[in-house]
Amino acid sequence: MRVAVSGYYGFGNTGDEAIALAITRELKKLGHTPVLLSNTPEESAALYGCESVARMAPAPLLWALLRSRVVLSGGGGLLQDKTSARTLTYYLSVIQVARLLGKRVVVFNQSVGPLSAGGGRRVAGALRGLRVIVRDHTSLDTLNALHVPGEIGGDPALLLEPSPGLTPDPHRVIIAPRGDVTDATERLKAVTLELQQRGRRVTALSFMPDHDDDAAHALGADEVISTRDPQVALDTIANSGYVIGVRLHAIILAAAAGTPFSAVAYDPKVQGFADDAGAPVHPTTLDSHTVTDEAMRRTSPNWSAIEDMKLRASESFARALR
Repeated sequence: MRVAVSGYYGFGNTGDEAIALAITRELKKLGHTPVLLSNTPEESAALYGCESVARMAPAPLLWALLRSRVVLSGGGGLLQDKTSARTLTYYLSVIQVARLLGKRVVVFNQSVGPLSAGGGRRVAGALRGLRVIVRDHTSLDTLNALHVPGEIGGDPALLLEPSPGLTPDPHRVIIAPRGDVTDATERLKAVTLELQQRGRRVTALSFMPDHDDDAAHALGADEVISTRDPQVALDTIANSGYVIGVRLHAIILAAAAGTPFSAVAYDPKVQGFADDAGAPVHPTTLDSHTVTDEAMRRTSPNWSAIEDMKLRASESFARALR
């Protein structure tokens, strides 16, 4: 069975590429043919060993939807209008066209929100009657406020596994900034320095090279790793003792790898994941001493809660496809 997957794929964002890798891998394990809607379809097809079409080209997009029995909208943080109303319009349009074509459409392991009042009304109308699976309880609360029934799943990237043979280095700390969250970057410079003074080696991990590299280099870390490859990011995290993440998928991949972490919540989706995981979470105006102490002590999340999240992520494929 062909399954079309709509998301923010092919833009060089390691977090979204981690979702693409996990979804295509799981679908193939279940005997299905993923069709990824991507900004760079040839590259995505080669990377994930799947069919892929240009997400903004009307004819190939329509053809992909016509040939697929199921359309998954997600994962990722797609249904929000904080970035722009055009972003929300695109993802709702894919949902609406697929529905008109008579396809089974599932909102799949997304975060929902933030939404303006108008955006909320548009989302509520578009999702009426669909199966909606979200990846955190904050999104479930958003759906409840919109009177849209939903259920809890988990981010598909939680199902990724590090390469075999890696040994965590308890003295290595990963910091994953975000280029447009400058108040957090300034405070993370102080965290970097404090950690170095207390004998830790700090690696700045850039999840979106064109967007995050300047912030990563500004931290004063011992090394900077810039990658678009989700497996490289996951293995880097698995080879460390602690992660401090502004980027959502820095902490999601830490959870996948079994590496303890602290979150910096620039967006409700980061707060939502950290809350569900029972992990330390801070505003972008974080206190550097507190975050440094958490890294030094390797403060653990609720690993039992994370195992539950992984189980829900795995089971959500069967719920979406049956």
